[in-house]
Amino acid sequence: MNSSVTLRTQARLWYWQRMSAIVLALCVIVHLAVIMVAVRGGLTAGQVLQRTRGNWAFAAFYAVFVLACTVHVPVGLLTIAEEWLGWRSRTAVVAAWLFAALLAVAGLRAVYGVVMP
Repeated sequence: MNSSVTLRTQARLWYWQRMSAIVLALCVIVHLAVIMVAVRGGLTAGQVLQRTRGNWAFAAFYAVFVLACTVHVPVGLLTIAEEWLGWRSRTAVVAAWLFAALLAVAGLRAVYGVVMP
């Protein structure tokens, strides 16, 4: 990264990206296991949605999944914007924050849509 982000901030971003990667790895494993159980159980998409309606454990799990993505992805995009695209200003930081907000809103909206009746 360059001077648009301080060394201290770079270290914090590195840390949070690694912590979110751990959460994402666990979420992906659980998500794939749930899909395999549903498919092997012969559940249709409609039956899956019936089971998710009002299921707060499902909502909490996928909200954590979304929030981990919201932390993880923008840090990587910030690095790409600076290193590959040559963005050398706060523009890269602002773009990363805006993308994080977009991910959070879209992801949590999807969770809400699947869980709420």
